[in-house]
Amino acid sequence: MSTEPKISKEDIEGKVRALQADISGRAADKKQSIIALGSIVLSVVVLIAYVAGRRGGRRRGSRVEFRKF
Repeated sequence: MSTEPKISKEDIEGKVRALQADISGRAADKKQSIIALGSIVLSVVVLIAYVAGRRGGRRRGSRVEFRKF
């Protein structure tokens, strides 16, 4: 015969709540890291686009010479 205790509904609910709390804590930590990383990546992309646009504008831009008459 088995001498193992019966698993009650409260036991299962307690375990599920503990797991849910652990997952929620980890998700909050990851969310902050992802936001920080995303903002850094976005800043780098904007900086690269700005520099590339300035360079392209210099090559295609018109140059005007002023001469004294």
